[in-house]
Amino acid sequence: MHLDHAETFPERHTHSAEPRRPDGTRRALRIGLGGPVGSGKTATVAALCRVLRDEFSIAVVTNDIYTREDAEFLLREAVLPAERITAVETGACPHTAIRDDISANLEAVEDLENAIGPLDLVLVESGGDNLTATFSKGLVDAQIFVIDVAGGDDIPRKGGPGVTNSDLLVINKTDLAAHVGSDLESMARDAEVQRGHLPVAFTCLKTEDGAKPVADWVRERLTDWTAGPA
Repeated sequence: MHLDHAETFPERHTHSAEPRRPDGTRRALRIGLGGPVGSGKTATVAALCRVLRDEFSIAVVTNDIYTREDAEFLLREAVLPAERITAVETGACPHTAIRDDISANLEAVEDLENAIGPLDLVLVESGGDNLTATFSKGLVDAQIFVIDVAGGDDIPRKGGPGVTNSDLLVINKTDLAAHVGSDLESMARDAEVQRGHLPVAFTCLKTEDGAKPVADWVRERLTDWTAGPA
C-alpha cells in the first residue's frame, strides 16, 4: 500500500515565520540540518561556519535529546564565538522539537538575534534521526538533509521525507565509498529519481574544499533571502 507522506508525517506548522522583525528589518535566514545519527550534520555545520563566517553574521542552534554534545563540539572547534552557539535539550524524539513543538528552538533563535544583533544566517541542527525527519516551516526557511555513503547506497532509493523533500540533499563521506562498497553513481541516479529537480551535493569534509557545494548553495539562498520582497 502506498503511504502518502503528507498524511503519515503531518506538518503541524504550515506557514513560514514572518520574515521581518517588529522594527521592519529583515530577520536572519534560518536553515535546518537534519539526518541520521553519524551522517555528519555537526561536521557540516562546522564546515559551513568556517567557510562563511567572514562573509556573513552567523549563529547556530543545536539539538540533542539529553546532552549539549553537538554545541560543545562546535565550541571546542571554535567555529564561531561562544555567544553565537546555543543548545536545545529536547528530552524526547528529535522530531518533537523541530517539527511538532518548535517553541524551544524558536526561542533559542530569537534570543540569539536579540543578544547578538542582526544576523544573516542561523543554522538549526536537529538531533540525529531517521529518514522521516523534517523541519516545521514555522521554524526554518529551508532545510538540508545529510546522509552518508557508509549508511548504504540504497538510502536515496528508499526515499522518505528527508531524502525526497529537503531543499538540499547532502550525500556525505564520499571518501568511504570504495571501502564500504557504495556506488556513488547509483546513489546519484536514485536521488534524481526521488527528488526530481531538487539539488543534491556530494561532500567529503576531510578535503580542503569539501563543503564548497553546500556553502555555495547557502550563499544562493542568502542572496534570494536578502533580495526578497519587503
